[in-house]
Amino acid sequence: MAKEMLHPTKTHREKINSDHRLKQLVDRSTECATELRDLYEDRDGLRKEEVAALSGPNEFAEFYTRLKSIKEFHRKHPNEISIPMSMEFEELTKARENPTEEMQNMVEFTDEEGYGKYLDLHECYEKYINLKGVERVDYITYLSTFDQLFDIPKERKNAAYREYLQILLEYLESYCNRIKPLLELQEEMEEVRSDFERQWGDGMFPGWPKEAMGALTHAGAHLDLSAFSSWEELASLGLDRLKSALMALGLKCGGTLEERAQRLFSTKGKRLQDLDATLFAKSKPGKAGKSRDSERQKELAALEAQAYRLAELLGEQRAATRDNVQRKQARTGEEREESDEEHFSDDDSDDDDDDIPYNPKNLPLGWDGKPIPYWLYKLHGLNINYNCEICGNYTYRGPKAFQRHFAEWRHAHGMRCLGIPNTAHFANVTLIEDAVALWQKIKSSKEMERWKPDMEEEYEDSTGNVVTKKTFDDLKRQGLL
Repeated sequence: MAKEMLHPTKTHREKINSDHRLKQLVDRSTECATELRDLYEDRDGLRKEEVAALSGPNEFAEFYTRLKSIKEFHRKHPNEISIPMSMEFEELTKARENPTEEMQNMVEFTDEEGYGKYLDLHECYEKYINLKGVERVDYITYLSTFDQLFDIPKERKNAAYREYLQILLEYLESYCNRIKPLLELQEEMEEVRSDFERQWGDGMFPGWPKEAMGALTHAGAHLDLSAFSSWEELASLGLDRLKSALMALGLKCGGTLEERAQRLFSTKGKRLQDLDATLFAKSKPGKAGKSRDSERQKELAALEAQAYRLAELLGEQRAATRDNVQRKQARTGEEREESDEEHFSDDDSDDDDDDIPYNPKNLPLGWDGKPIPYWLYKLHGLNINYNCEICGNYTYRGPKAFQRHFAEWRHAHGMRCLGIPNTAHFANVTLIEDAVALWQKIKSSKEMERWKPDMEEEYEDSTGNVVTKKTFDDLKRQGLL
């Protein structure tokens, strides 16, 4: 294994083949170690019986009996020889130094994958665009967003979505095993499951917020109570909207506007089984259906967690695939055919692709894999870095990317974690402290602008004087009207 690791690998193909040879050596070593451990533990008792027979009173008779069986075996098989394990290592060394065609293609890849350089997600892409309710995107956009599963509404995550997710996971796992055979994928998945259980319990898993555990989401209503801070705000929705929300929960939907608003607001952040039984109408929703729905949602979220980790592990191949598809689309048909012929007939192209371009100023790479001109770098302001604390201290190059990121998923997810809506009020706000302070100021200003009936509702007494509702009630109680 040390010789294999020290052997220089120049091309991408050699690196993958070297990893697979190392995997074979590791598996062989594990197999031998397991066999030796079983022999030393002597679970079947054969070793103990053999030692007892050789150390007993008839040890010489046992010795000659075994010698006779050995001679008999070699008489029947005169050309039988024992091949030591060192011969296996010598065969591997010869195959490494003088590889055959079979040893050069140890792993099976499609033409689109380029022997482990790129992803081939065409089948998954076709499955994705045939899902109901998802946005139709091109293949390049899909390569950038196929792991943004939290953007898909959970109402659209049905049986077809589960099937798509399983196909995507199956391909990503197979591809990861082929290009990274030394990676312990099972351990990675176990870690993903433990992290998922913790995030799911805290309600922090992307795409499945804690509000999804509340009563409204269990019943399928679309009224989000997190946007309301009091029952007075709910009352502004009107009788019909409150009635439909209460009916969706199976609660009593009668009474005045204030009673309906208070009854609906009391369900905020609670599960149906935690509510007072007197609030329900005659037919209360069954618990069995709710538990099955919750289990189904949890299984889907667990599959999404595995997809997130696999996409993270294959980030380098994903970026290379996106660049490769863009290059192919920019070429003519003749240029594409010539490129394919050079790729499949000449392995020297691997050396060119793996060479690190001369880039002393750390300029971004263009579509051809080479650094862009310095004047273009300065023109777009890419020499200026912008840091956003809300995005997890992510750094953006240039003002164009910085302004665009306020409408992208990373910034929106950061604002959602802070409990702040990502509106135009928070444009160009990158610090968490500033965003929280601005949100408090906006909420206080809205509180001041809210209509207060006691102070703003006007009444007229019998003599024609106009007073507020509070003053009118006081005068009425005192009998002055």
